[in-house]
Amino acid sequence: MTNAFFKDDETPHLVYLIEGDDAALVAQELSALIEDLSSLDATGAASIEEYGETGRSEPSAIGPVLDACRTPPFFAQRRIVIVRDVASRDAAQITELASYLDAPLETTVLVLVYVGRSAPSGLARIVRSIGLCIDAVPGASSRARSQWFADHLREGSVKLDAPAVALLREHLGEDLARLEGVLAMLEAAFGKNATIHVAELEPFLGTAGGVAPWDLTDALDSGDSTQAVAALHRLVGGGERHPLQVLATLHRHYGAMLALDGADVLDEAGAVAATGLGAFPAKKALLQSRRLGHERIARAVALLSDADLDVRGRIGWPPELVLEVLVARLAQLSRLPSSASVSRRRVAQDR
Repeated sequence: MTNAFFKDDETPHLVYLIEGDDAALVAQELSALIEDLSSLDATGAASIEEYGETGRSEPSAIGPVLDACRTPPFFAQRRIVIVRDVASRDAAQITELASYLDAPLETTVLVLVYVGRSAPSGLARIVRSIGLCIDAVPGASSRARSQWFADHLREGSVKLDAPAVALLREHLGEDLARLEGVLAMLEAAFGKNATIHVAELEPFLGTAGGVAPWDLTDALDSGDSTQAVAALHRLVGGGERHPLQVLATLHRHYGAMLALDGADVLDEAGAVAATGLGAFPAKKALLQSRRLGHERIARAVALLSDADLDVRGRIGWPPELVLEVLVARLAQLSRLPSSASVSRRRVAQDR
């Protein structure tokens, strides 16, 4: 099987750039890359040098990094130079790294780790021309994350049957960095190439991971209070979102409906212009705004205002309890008939 980290002739690239906003996922990609690079040396003594610490406010000097890159390895086939703090380095140091890549040493493999945001386009372009960029971000869309999940399961050393895959995907939610740990525990318990069923998987699941914010708002729009409260618990628990962050999400959601309430907006393009949202969420907000109507939208905004004060200490309730009550009440609004529907029924009864 061809190694995805290497060139077609199974030799490593001269430079790798690993980037992503999740430090745990970046670290997993780095560990997998180092393991594969180390296995190339028949002596098992690959020369590995690491520089910088991810998240440091002050980057280390660039001189030792460049010296290491330009020094042939001793008693090994290759020297692997890992720079963990590229994101914190200034433009001058990035320029020096790019200058080295204009004429890299054939026996050096340079690994650049960029955590927190996308790498500068100039650096990424140089890496792509002679090396490999590794994106540790699963993707923003549900489809992209599902594909990332499927790809990593396929690469795992144990095999999960369909019900176990569905359970694990739902349980981890947004916390995809935990996937590698779960697979490692399953391998340790059942051995390589074992087939894992739900019964074997459940004891290794641990706490449910976070979910996407739209899991909460979609449940609210459908009036499913049970699912909405469950999504809330996972946002605050596994997702580690502060209650005020959850409130901000809900303010944006109902604020978009408020902007469309009574507005002369008839289509998706008009909804985008009125709300500033993307096409798909703007269309959803337009449909839900029309479905709820003015009175229920106004009631939702009032409930959010009260909850904001309550979370900040107006009453003695724990913030999580305030949010639970809020979410239950917002879901109920989606189940109540609109005033227009009530009026139509009354007219029909009078006739």
